[in-house]
Order: sequence, then structure tokens, then C-alpha cells
Amino acid sequence: MSQIQLYSAILCPFAHRVRLTLLEKSVPFESIEIDLQNKPANFHEISPYGKVPVLKHGDNRVWESAIVNEYLEETFPNPPLLPTDPIDRARARIWINFADTRLFATTGKLLYGRDSQPAALLQELTEQLLFIEREGLAKISDRKPYWLGTELSLVDLTFYPWFEQVNVLEHFRGFQMPPGLARIQQWQAAVSQRSSVKSIANSPEFYLEHYGRLAQKI
Repeated sequence: MSQIQLYSAILCPFAHRVRLTLLEKSVPFESIEIDLQNKPANFHEISPYGKVPVLKHGDNRVWESAIVNEYLEETFPNPPLLPTDPIDRARARIWINFADTRLFATTGKLLYGRDSQPAALLQELTEQLLFIEREGLAKISDRKPYWLGTELSLVDLTFYPWFEQVNVLEHFRGFQMPPGLARIQQWQAAVSQRSSVKSIANSPEFYLEHYGRLAQKI
């Protein structure tokens, strides 16, 4: 059995970002798939929040994906996935926080909420993507391939799973990517060519099929 076990779910973008981090760092791990609609009886003993991902490293457990990724960064420092300069590291954390508290939070409300008028949430997503384009990639990376420049970082791995699954929002919620996202498109194309990304990528059809099944259960 691998020393590191990752409790994961195939549709969970937060688990996806941790898998990408482990792959980028070439850390061997055992992936344990959890059906979040039919959790094991003892799952709360593993995950106090009842969510994935949870990382088990020996006798220790770490949960919440952003914290898991920082734990991996500190425990397996090579290759580094955060800048060494304090202000650059702070900027990276700001964008990771933006992903979680804005982009993914709005997406969750749109996909799983009971709002009968989702137009406001669709507008929020549009504004968030334009903010990323304008205040993030266009200013920080200045046409370099990754979010923080020439080197891949946890910021890239945090955001990328959202873009891999965006067709779900387009199909089930009528979302349309706004025009004027040239830097986002360049960034997405660059990250999509990483071997780590390719090794666990799923097709648009895969996500549509599995989210369609999930919609029938909730």
C-alpha cells in the first residue's frame, strides 16, 4: 500500500487539483474513489467534513484542497510550485483564494443551488472570468504561459479543473464564455499540454454523462 492515500471523487475539481499536484511532484499515491452519493459508513472517521479530498500520509490526515496542496508543497518541495519571494507567494495565495471563494463558489451555487433565476449567477461567473483576464493573467504573466509567469504553480493547478469541466455549465445551465478572454485561452492551452494534466484528463462527453447521472440523484 502506498504511504500516501488520496480519498477522491472523479467529478470533484478540488480532488482533481490535488491529483495534479501529486503528479507534478512525482509523488506515488493510492487513489481511493468515494461515491459522494453513497459514502462508506465510516467516511466521517476519515473526513471530518464528509468531503473529498482527504490526504492520508502515514498516520496524518489533511483535508481542504488548498491546504492539502500547501502541505504537499512543504513536504515535497521539489519541484517548487509556489514562488519563494514573499509578495509573489502572497499573490499566489490571493488567486487561490479567489478561485475557491469566488469562481468555484459561484459555480457550486449555479450547479447545485435551487435558484429558479440563475441569471445573476451567470453574470457573476462572466464578471469573474473577465476579472481573471484583466487583473490576473494579462497583468501578472504578460504573455508567459502560466499564471505567475514561466513556471507552473499551484495557482494553475487550482484553476485548471474548472476549465476542464466548463462544458457542464454550458450544457446544463446555459453558460457562455464571454468574448475577450485571449490570455485565459492561451493559458488553458499551455496547461492542457502538461503530462500530468493529460494523464488524468476526462473528455467533455465524460463530464456530461456523469453530471447527467448525478442530476437524476439529487
